[in-house]
Amino acid sequence: MAHTFVDVSLVIVLAAALGLLAHALRQPTIVAYLATGIIVSLFGVLNLNSKSVLDVMATFGITFLLFLVGLEMKFSELKSVGKAIVLTGFGQIFFTALIGYGIVRLLGFSLVESLYISVALTFSSTIIIVKLLSEKRDMQSLYGRIVIGFLLLQDVVAMIILIVLSAIQQSPEGPISFMVIVIIAAKIILLFGGTLWLSRKVIPTYIQRIARNQELLFIASIAWAFGVALFVSSPLIGFSIEIGGFLAGLALAQSAEQFQINARIRPLRDFFIVIFFIVLGSSLVISNLHALIVPAIILSLFVIIGNPIIVIIIMGLLGYRRRTSFFASVTVAQISEFSFILMATGLAIGHITGSAVALVTIVGVVTIMISTYLVTRSEALYNLIQPFLKIFEKKNHIEKNEHRVKTNKHIVLVGAHRLGQYLLKNLNPDSVLVVEFDPVVIRQLKEKGYNVIFGDISDPEILEMIQLDNASVILSTIPNLEENLGILRFVKSISPKKRPSVIVNAQHEWEAKEYYKEKADYVLYPHFVGAQHLIQLFKKGTWDKQAAEKLRKQDKIILESV
Repeated sequence: MAHTFVDVSLVIVLAAALGLLAHALRQPTIVAYLATGIIVSLFGVLNLNSKSVLDVMATFGITFLLFLVGLEMKFSELKSVGKAIVLTGFGQIFFTALIGYGIVRLLGFSLVESLYISVALTFSSTIIIVKLLSEKRDMQSLYGRIVIGFLLLQDVVAMIILIVLSAIQQSPEGPISFMVIVIIAAKIILLFGGTLWLSRKVIPTYIQRIARNQELLFIASIAWAFGVALFVSSPLIGFSIEIGGFLAGLALAQSAEQFQINARIRPLRDFFIVIFFIVLGSSLVISNLHALIVPAIILSLFVIIGNPIIVIIIMGLLGYRRRTSFFASVTVAQISEFSFILMATGLAIGHITGSAVALVTIVGVVTIMISTYLVTRSEALYNLIQPFLKIFEKKNHIEKNEHRVKTNKHIVLVGAHRLGQYLLKNLNPDSVLVVEFDPVVIRQLKEKGYNVIFGDISDPEILEMIQLDNASVILSTIPNLEENLGILRFVKSISPKKRPSVIVNAQHEWEAKEYYKEKADYVLYPHFVGAQHLIQLFKKGTWDKQAAEKLRKQDKIILESV
């Protein structure tokens, strides 16, 4: 036991050291964690017991990660982008498998091995992409919701394939029964239908009863996440832990305590998901590299370039703007952990050789590493190639922006979630222009008569559309450093006579200092603003009861309306 503790501790220390180095060099920390796993595997640091402990911890990380994804998503939000999820998800799987099969056959692999390899190339890693989107704070963006939707759809397809292969393995001489397919379909319908029913009829009542006890709410939420993940991944159901964790979170997404649960579990997710990437890295060590280098390069290029092009074309045909299509497309530039499981299953059945498994493993190492950079640097990459992406965009796209601002000196509000919603209560709808990329929030604001532009403030087209030289104030409530700095730098290009005042939102003191260096007129920093607000309620050292009561009533009205 002591030896296992030492092993695991050393691995975590190494991961922290490489993570700090990556951060200092402005590199994605995921690369550091994968490198930790590769180093650990190459030098044989872990014994069997230590490896088992890390595997269990990695499973916790997967469960927590997908649980929080489900917790931040609602059925109504999935419905709003359902068409894009289904068509993009199935379209990408079909065309990647079809084109990939042709390429693999040309590389000289057998028919069966080509089928396995081409299918393995179709799946992208939900876990890696969710981690990257969370770091970028893009989970609630339009493209973020579409991506999470079609990645989970891919996971379902992958699980169906693995279930079918498992059935083949158990009865290799007999054909797959039609009933097996019917049972799988019934399980999917019952799982999602049951989750919807529980989220609306049962769970909110029970959560409300225990919400006053924060410790009990915390433990009960974890127990629910693990319990559902265990049930869904059991032999009875046969789906993955990822699907189970996601459904557990989705069931709690309707509860009023959603934000409390999210805040308490996020630190656990951040720790355990690091272990997952270490374990994933340790499984990527390969041999016989020289014999597979050429096909590995060709297939890696296909995944990194071909998969995104397929997604851009599909989303462009569906009517999405090139920006949305591009940001969604770069998330499929790697293969999934399901790809490795698929190949290992095929090897166990005897359908494929070890060379095919090694080839997919090499492609996995290359594409996971490179796609991490593509996703984290997607903004700069888009700015570089966006003129060439115009051919993928319809003239009449579905992300329409019809706005009216009756006053010349209007207020531009960037982001209309919790802070933005409170501000809108006291602003004249005709004098405010809201920039928002959450389709659910946009629909709600339009119903209330607000002027809304659908898009991302870092998009140059959006910056031109909102006519900042005619605005009096631009108020950004989004907690994104790069986007807020982009606003400040863009405003500097406007002549001083027409330049609007800029107010931005900071989450950390160092961010606030950075904004003031870039000439922000005011920075909303929660600790400072909260302290100043309280000071106003004290008159000469005495608590102003009347003012406090007035504000209390106003706050209650706002809380009840949100």
